[in-house]
Amino acid sequence: MNKAYILTGSNLGDKKKNLTTAYRFVNEQCGTINKRSSIYETSAWGKTDQPDFLNQVLELNTSLTARQLIKKLQHIELQMGRVRHEKYGPRIIDLDILFFNNEQYQLPSLIIPHPEIQNRRFTLIPLMDIAPELVHPVFQKTISELLKECPDQLEVKKYS
Repeated sequence: MNKAYILTGSNLGDKKKNLTTAYRFVNEQCGTINKRSSIYETSAWGKTDQPDFLNQVLELNTSLTARQLIKKLQHIELQMGRVRHEKYGPRIIDLDILFFNNEQYQLPSLIIPHPEIQNRRFTLIPLMDIAPELVHPVFQKTISELLKECPDQLEVKKYS
């Protein structure tokens, strides 16, 4: 069984409902979700002239390979109505593989670990909820250590 960490994000429509729907689809189509972080609200990163995001990290046990998992996640995004217009643009749902076991991939369609984890508080803070001692296989630092060193200053607050 493989263990993956997936970041879910939404900033269009009923954002909380979108995360709930994504949770259900990932659990039904990709494996078993063992843990999920709190939901966090954050300003948009990269392209700031858009609505705030809600984000959550899921810990997934899956029999899928990393390539199979990314294809399933992209299918779920399409199923939920995601349309890719522009990089970092607004979206109904975004599903990113952050980690897949301790493995590293450098493919055109798949980079694992996600190359920006260490630079994004909206990823590190929810990861802290469920895996603070998880070690990044490239940097050999825990999520807790990466958060302390993170240059990102965007406010990330628990959503209620």
